[in-house]
Amino acid sequence: MVVPTYDEAENIAWIIGRIRSAQPAVHVLVVDDSSPDGTGQIADGIAASDEHVHVLHRTAKGGLGAAYLHGFAWALEHGFDVIGEMDADGSHQPEQLHLLLDALDRADLVIGSRWVPGGSVVNWPRRREALSRGGNLYVRLLLGISVRDATAGYRLYKRETLEQIDLAGVRSTGYVFQTDLVARTLAAGLRVVEVPIEFVERERGDSKMSGAVAAESLRRITRWGIAQRRAQVRRAVRELAGRGSDR
Repeated sequence: MVVPTYDEAENIAWIIGRIRSAQPAVHVLVVDDSSPDGTGQIADGIAASDEHVHVLHRTAKGGLGAAYLHGFAWALEHGFDVIGEMDADGSHQPEQLHLLLDALDRADLVIGSRWVPGGSVVNWPRRREALSRGGNLYVRLLLGISVRDATAGYRLYKRETLEQIDLAGVRSTGYVFQTDLVARTLAAGLRVVEVPIEFVERERGDSKMSGAVAAESLRRITRWGIAQRRAQVRRAVRELAGRGSDR
């Protein structure tokens, strides 16, 4: 499991312990963006006594997507066949990881979803829930996909999935990264399966999500959607022109 961190000193030992207890065979890769609160050093201490825990230190805060890309590259290089994502703040419960693992036999990407039947959120204000639901509806309509929680960050990818979706071409570094990889997976003709999870709002530390971050994500998705629709129109025009020339 790739776990990106920035100022998660209050949570990192706690979440690693929960992952290792829930799934003892799973390896944990902490990708720390030079946290000034010492998160990376805490992770180093854990890794020194647990061969299933690994740490990557990045020299600057480069965004969620950039941290995941770094972690994916490390995991692929080291031969892992299943590569996952999980937040460090406990909102993604390690005790539910088995639900995602069980779905891997019928999927190329498994998403722990808040917005499929059986999924839920805990301790979210109504405004934040409405924003997430509305944002995901916007993604579905604009990008023409059926995934109900394309912004979710609790995931498992098969190795072959990451090898097929051109990670080198990914330019999204913020939270929109999650939607980007869902769209790339579907465009490659691969299978995405959502399983319901209970998402729990963090109890300690500060959330990295803000109104500005959400707005930037929506702007990027809008640009992708418009570009996709334009490409569809051009293809349709070419097909009509081709049919006309055959008459």
